Amino acid sequence: MKRYCLALDLKADDSLIEEYEAYHNKVWPEVLQSIKDAGIRQMEIYRVLSRLFMVMETDDDFDFEAKDKADASNRKVQEWEALMWNYQKALPGSRPGEKWILMQKIFDLREQ
Repeated sequence: MKRYCLALDLKADDSLIEEYEAYHNKVWPEVLQSIKDAGIRQMEIYRVLSRLFMVMETDDDFDFEAKDKADASNRKVQEWEALMWNYQKALPGSRPGEKWILMQKIFDLREQ
C-alpha cells in the first residue's frame, strides 16, 4: 500500500466552503466508484481555513496518469470536477488547470 498527500485551496468564502463541505457529505456514487476503481483504498480530506489536505492510501500499482485518463472519459466525474472548481482555487505556483498538488514528505518519526 502507498500513501499520497495532496493540497488544494478553496475560495476564501464561508458560504462557498459550507457548500463544498455539504457536497462532500454526499459524494456522487459514480465519483466514489471511479476512486475505488483506480485502486484508491482510503481517502480523507481535511480543511484548515481555506486550505485542503488530502490523504490517499492506494494499491501498490496505483498510477496518477491512469486515474486522470479514466476520469477524462467519465462524464459524471468530469461534471463533478467542473462543479467542484466553482469552490476550489489553485495553489500559488501551480500550473494552469492544476488542482490537487502532490506534497513532499519532509519528516517521518519512524525514520528517526
